[in-house]
Amino acid sequence: MNPGGGIWIDLLAILLAYLLGSVSFAVVVSKAMGLADPHTYGSGNPGATNVLRSGNRRAAALTLLGDVLKGVAAVLLSRWFAPQLGLAPVTVMLVGLAAFVGHLYPLYHRFAGGKGVATAVGVLIALNPIHGLATLATWLIIAFFFRYSSLAALVAAVFAPFYWVLLFGARPAVLVIGVMSLLLIWRHRRNIGKLLAGTESRIGAKSRAAAGDAGKGGPSKAGRRRIV
Repeated sequence: MNPGGGIWIDLLAILLAYLLGSVSFAVVVSKAMGLADPHTYGSGNPGATNVLRSGNRRAAALTLLGDVLKGVAAVLLSRWFAPQLGLAPVTVMLVGLAAFVGHLYPLYHRFAGGKGVATAVGVLIALNPIHGLATLATWLIIAFFFRYSSLAALVAAVFAPFYWVLLFGARPAVLVIGVMSLLLIWRHRRNIGKLLAGTESRIGAKSRAAAGDAGKGGPSKAGRRRIV
């Protein structure tokens, strides 16, 4: 941690990263574009994949971009100000983890967050572009061939720590990446059950509730109920 300014500066940086991560772009974009709250249809997950089920690709793309960039911004800003504030390298890593946790359990949305895939990718790319892009490539390959976002996320989460060890050895950063992977797998625990049962939705599958909202110009009765 920070021997000069004390632990408080490090904790403040981590707290600010958590607050940044708590901004749910799925909710923000959906509200701005007059779409239903992503908590109320499909998987109930406020993320780009679920927003895509609304049928609005632009909203899904903006959600994806926002969730990735907040992970990137948290790490890069902490790294940028690290010399002036005396932040240790481990603090920069914990800032990335805090932004990721903020997406999973956002303060602004009653801790009902997303699965964290896009934000995790942003954090990993900011920590090291080669490692982040390798992890992203794993997600893209699995998603392309199997059309399951959850399966792609699970495979990428499993391989992410191994990629880091392969590229850079067993440095402390692998512990942070390992925690992120475990949290991501935990957030996909229901998806694992659906994958095994053969009931998991494929990428691009449109939600009935969201389709009804688009047709009627507002949330339907089904859309107001949270689907878990």
